[in-house]
Amino acid sequence: MKNNISVTKRDGRTESIDLDKIHKVIEWAAKGLDNVSVSEVELKSHIQFFEGIKTEDIHETLIKSAADLISQDTPDYQYLAARLNIFHLRKKAFGKFEPPRLFDHVVKMVDAGRYDKHLLEDYTEEEFDQMNSYLAHERDMDFSYAAVKQLEGKYLVQNRVTGEIYESPQILYILIGACLFASYDKERRLDFIKRFYDAVSKFKLSLPTPIMAGVRTPTRQFSSCVLIETGDSLDSINATASSIVKYVSQRAGIGINAGRIRALGSPIRGGEAFHTGCIPFYKHFQTAVKSCSQGGVRGGAATLFYPLWHLEVESLLVLKNNRGVEENRVRHMDYGVQFNRLMYQRLIKGGNITLFSPSDVPGLYDAFFEDQEKFEELYVKYEADDSIRKKTVPAIELFSLFAQERASTGRIYLQNVDHCNTHSPFNPEHAPIRQSNLCLEIALPTKPLNSVDDEDGEIALCTLAAFNLGTLENLDELEELSDLIVRALDSLLSYQDYPIKAAEIASLSRRTLGVGVINYAYYLAKNYKRYSDGSANRLTHKTFEAIQYYLLKASNNLAKEQGACEKFNETTYSQGILPIDTYRKELDDICDEPLHLNWEALREEIKTHGLRNSTLTALMPSETSSQISNATNGIEPPRGLISIKASKDGILKQVVPDIDNHRHEYELLWDIPSNDGYLQAVGIMQKFVDQAISANTNYDPSKFTDGKVPVKTILKDILNAYKLGVKTLYYHNTRDGAGDGSNDEGCEGGACKI
Repeated sequence: MKNNISVTKRDGRTESIDLDKIHKVIEWAAKGLDNVSVSEVELKSHIQFFEGIKTEDIHETLIKSAADLISQDTPDYQYLAARLNIFHLRKKAFGKFEPPRLFDHVVKMVDAGRYDKHLLEDYTEEEFDQMNSYLAHERDMDFSYAAVKQLEGKYLVQNRVTGEIYESPQILYILIGACLFASYDKERRLDFIKRFYDAVSKFKLSLPTPIMAGVRTPTRQFSSCVLIETGDSLDSINATASSIVKYVSQRAGIGINAGRIRALGSPIRGGEAFHTGCIPFYKHFQTAVKSCSQGGVRGGAATLFYPLWHLEVESLLVLKNNRGVEENRVRHMDYGVQFNRLMYQRLIKGGNITLFSPSDVPGLYDAFFEDQEKFEELYVKYEADDSIRKKTVPAIELFSLFAQERASTGRIYLQNVDHCNTHSPFNPEHAPIRQSNLCLEIALPTKPLNSVDDEDGEIALCTLAAFNLGTLENLDELEELSDLIVRALDSLLSYQDYPIKAAEIASLSRRTLGVGVINYAYYLAKNYKRYSDGSANRLTHKTFEAIQYYLLKASNNLAKEQGACEKFNETTYSQGILPIDTYRKELDDICDEPLHLNWEALREEIKTHGLRNSTLTALMPSETSSQISNATNGIEPPRGLISIKASKDGILKQVVPDIDNHRHEYELLWDIPSNDGYLQAVGIMQKFVDQAISANTNYDPSKFTDGKVPVKTILKDILNAYKLGVKTLYYHNTRDGAGDGSNDEGCEGGACKI
């Protein structure tokens, strides 16, 4: 490499390249890292330099050269590349490596319209200086390369048109805390901000995309998931479509319940015309979902729900199928098919399932969610009524069609509506659960809107976050972390704006939260447990018991301070019923771990003082935010010791945590022989989780005769999940890539992966 080429500086000046300066920057980034070679990075980058190269392009080349060297055997290149990227990022944001004084930075960003002006109204200069003293900018060096690229691409405040970046990660974290605790009294709030900042910047707590990208900016809508139910009228359908557009534009993922829409050929206006059926209205919703790009953060996405017994179900099950024509396909949404006990019984007994239009069978649709005995009674009655339009299909045929479409697309999901209502924090008589969301972990009450201004309808929002299990040294740490995250997320509900009144009323009266986990696979590996052999069951039971217990305790303590949520009376918690009372007792056969915490004392405290939040837990996929923490995502086993993550910045390599010490303890996805052990773990988690879980099923065709996964294997897993009390099933992943949702926009496209 010659020393005599010229480089173009950021201000346009040219000068001779300074190789010694480049060497020092790489050497700085490599300090304390194992198995990284400064000279190798220099060699890879130097051959790409050319006359007149911009200094900015030099730095990009160094980063890329280091990132290309990331491997299982040399994982520390992910930190070398990340540090080089942080150096580059700060130079772009601040014009220098050292970040500015926090107060000066906030004033500048508020003046530019980048930050919420309330920051300067809520806090004094002295308070900002106190927050500035909390900042540990060296923690920027703890990010992996994949994390920095995600921060740069999605989370840091920036001009997405020009690519200008305006902040660094630690400033992002401290200002989120400042916004969320602004309403607290001045004696306590700085302490909460410091503790919250430490928890998120040390990766103990993981925040969702809408919070990371939005809190501190003038945009104030941060709920990750939005559930909208449509009625059967044109007014309701149009109000639903309008609501979808408003929420997609503000970064939310959408769940649509369209199960009430009557079937093709149903009479309308007293027989004046025949109804066009579901598909034209599903297309209408799809157009609404795809109408906004969510400010460049990601594209809109939705999952639409309908019952297995809908008269049009055979046409609805194939809507994502690549065969067929545009007129009878609606491929750009995902679908959640709803099952209950009676549907499974008909399958097991070799019986039939009778299909109806919901409009023809009064009371049946509501009973499907609210009362399983009443549903069965009405269902059998309508089956025997010859005056009602219906179709009878062998249960095995319908279940097989569902299984085949789930396998071929990977994106036909499952909701067990009876489990969602019998093992729920909501009393189904007052607040039935009639749908989930984009990623199948939210289970909240909804009511159809009759207009966008309808205050009697109910749009459900859920605000998410997660514990990083990999950082826990003991389960007692969850008490402090639970207090912080419940306070932060509960404050967010009052802090954010609501574009639709029905969402505001529901959110502020129910105050629903969904705290999940990331890094479960690493948690198992470092505790020498496996998914497949049941060895993780006791640890999982103890862990999720502690999670739910401490979150409930935190919400109970907050209720003592600020009052219980307005609709606490519509929860089963208000009756003294806890998740430990309503789970499927079949779980005791696979895990007889006793309860370790004082649930009876907590029960009495909840009955006496209530809860600030109607729900506390939901296990989401967390595909992106887990990368920020350099963690394995959600509860999933990794596909390899290095995962290849597709992003708009190209391919990112992420190495599993602590690979040097636990390389052999990780159980990789395609090494797991069946879904049995994983589903047992999900069932144990569901015992405590008060909403639902984004649980996947995974199949390697090479393990089966003729390289095909038998339908009976898929159905066995579906039945096993039901038996264990699992509420929802998300992706169906196939090793050869068919129906594999892993690298798709999927949930992350619609915001529910946190």
